[in-house]
Amino acid sequence: MAFSDSSSHSLIPNYLYSSSYKTLALGNMTKSSNPSLWSSSQPSPISGDAEISPAKKNFVIPAPSEPGKIQMYSPQYYRACTIGGILSCGLTHTAVTPLDLVKCNMQIDPAKYKSIPSGFGVLFKEQGVRGFFRGWVPTLLGYSAQGACKFGFYEFFKKYYSDIAGPEYATKYKTLIYLAGSASAEFIADIALCPFEAVKVRVQTQPGFARGMSDGLPKFVRSEGALGLYKGIVPLWGRQIPYTMMKFASFETIVENLYKYAITTPKEECSKPFQLGVSFAGGYVAGVLCAIVSHPADNLVSFLNNAKGATVGDAVKKLGVLGLFTRGLPLRIVMIGTLTGAQWGIYDAFKVFVGLPTTGGAAPAAATEVAKV
Repeated sequence: MAFSDSSSHSLIPNYLYSSSYKTLALGNMTKSSNPSLWSSSQPSPISGDAEISPAKKNFVIPAPSEPGKIQMYSPQYYRACTIGGILSCGLTHTAVTPLDLVKCNMQIDPAKYKSIPSGFGVLFKEQGVRGFFRGWVPTLLGYSAQGACKFGFYEFFKKYYSDIAGPEYATKYKTLIYLAGSASAEFIADIALCPFEAVKVRVQTQPGFARGMSDGLPKFVRSEGALGLYKGIVPLWGRQIPYTMMKFASFETIVENLYKYAITTPKEECSKPFQLGVSFAGGYVAGVLCAIVSHPADNLVSFLNNAKGATVGDAVKKLGVLGLFTRGLPLRIVMIGTLTGAQWGIYDAFKVFVGLPTTGGAAPAAATEVAKV
């Protein structure tokens, strides 16, 4: 058949097949060029005797999905956040293994490892350069598993609790939503981390116990049983849940206030590298706060996983209350501040890579969605 002069060209050019081109604009252009397409009483341009059914009066042609485009809060979105969490936590914790090794030994044997410089000196003298990365395999595996659960479930619970609260309360009590979402996520994440953490601490603080994960895990299980891998789960929750609550809630608040008060340009108009810089800065400050809040429990975890049959009472008696709060703290502030800043930088960089916005600086999901209605 032949189209009329006004529609001799393709009714829907290729450039319109994009999810970024609004359906309303497509409809208006088509209607102006050929009004008959919008009337069920006019012949179809495809068949002279066929009519457009009432269900198709709006002439909506769904555009093919845009490659690489991920819809917010879809399964693909949570999958991307999970992968970002694996990269951010697994890589950063593995990178700071030397610092973590010195920190753990300072907590366990302060008489031998008196300071950060002397701690590195002792390790180098006794074990050489390779000794600085002892325990890197359980570190990589454990914190990759933890990162997957931490970031993936945080994004899920943040949206879930926002939906429960509704738009008004999600905005009013957004900090509580950040705290609840991060606590829920970390509770799950620590179950994944705990066995790896137990082996890591034993390998790092008892030279000769094992070379790494492959021989350390079976030896640990033979010595203390499978349940012994979870001996430190309660102190681990005590360390990680407050740490993660501070990490996420303070980060979200810091970034929001940076864009609100310190940065004159709206977040949407800032370049992606600039936004990633804000993520690192916000993450570093949040990390310092995290280290202070979670340090007593970190000392407990190191003590319990190092000594067979040890209890929390034994740790308090040997380290003292002041020691629980201060032993190894300066090194941990440096380590956790850098670590957390790098984690947020890597996590948001991955989100940008897959086409998602960076974290923070926006209202909770429920409030955002209603505002658009």
